[in-house]
Amino acid sequence: MAAAEDELLLPRLPELFETSKQLLDEVEIATEPTGSRIIQDKVFKGLDLLKKAAEMLSQLELFSQNEDLEEIASTDLKYLMVPAFQGAFALKQVNPSKRLDHLQWAREHFLNYLTQCQYYHVAEFELPKTKTNSAENNTANSSMAYPSIVAMASHRQAKIERYKQKKEVEHRLSALKSAVESGQADDEHVREYYLLHLRRWIGISLEEIESIDQEIKILREKDSAKEASTSQSSRQDRPPMKPFVLTRDMAQAKVFGAGYPSLASMTVNDWYEQHRKFGALPDQGIAKTTSEFKRTAQQQEDQEHEEEEDDQAVRRAREWDDWKDTHPRGYGNRQNMG
Repeated sequence: MAAAEDELLLPRLPELFETSKQLLDEVEIATEPTGSRIIQDKVFKGLDLLKKAAEMLSQLELFSQNEDLEEIASTDLKYLMVPAFQGAFALKQVNPSKRLDHLQWAREHFLNYLTQCQYYHVAEFELPKTKTNSAENNTANSSMAYPSIVAMASHRQAKIERYKQKKEVEHRLSALKSAVESGQADDEHVREYYLLHLRRWIGISLEEIESIDQEIKILREKDSAKEASTSQSSRQDRPPMKPFVLTRDMAQAKVFGAGYPSLASMTVNDWYEQHRKFGALPDQGIAKTTSEFKRTAQQQEDQEHEEEEDDQAVRRAREWDDWKDTHPRGYGNRQNMG
């Protein structure tokens, strides 16, 4: 008895659908920001109602793949729009950290709606490419040079056709709306009214999926750029490496003087003459010991240095004599002249 009363208290499928549709219309025309508390409460409530409606549709098995569109009752056609409404509400959720999940979830609902409409031949359109279809097409067209131009032209033409159809559908819907909502329309007009709604949401779903794919691409590129910057900053945080010199470079520097430890003090010929003079060459008999050779070399350097100093002293003395010859005593002292 209590279970029967609970079933009577549960909302019926028409109530769930109409309430969620009304909430969606209010969200679409609202002047408040999408992230406001009022709008988000309506979004969450709409999603909850549509979830219950989808579960009820699954339990009732209202639609079957074994029947055609003509076999569906006119008043039941509107329930085909439940996945489209779910996708529209999912896009209205505001949570930056879960934005990618919301986009993927909305795309799944829109694609589910389009697949259902294509199965029942509600309208002629091409389903958006899934990941599998996109990969197959890229592989098939990789060897062709012009498919991108053809695809762009066909895509542009399809958008123009959808826009024209959208205007026609909206014009026809506005003419039928008052009669259907007041209950004065016959079954034929009711059926046409809901079929027009289905076609309108086909166009909306195709446009939304296109926008979703673009936003998903941007978000993924942003995440990849953020990961790259994070890895780069982590590399910069490492302690700097100490400079090192390869053994080969050190040996090369010593030979070619790259590090300038010392410059060459004599040529090869000078070195040979010096060693020949002191009898230190192998062909001059027994060479002097290293200490003896160094001592002799040092003595020669000292002698050369003394001779150089003597030469400088003689030169300065001669210059002084020459100056005195050309400048008599008292030259330049003009102040004390008698």
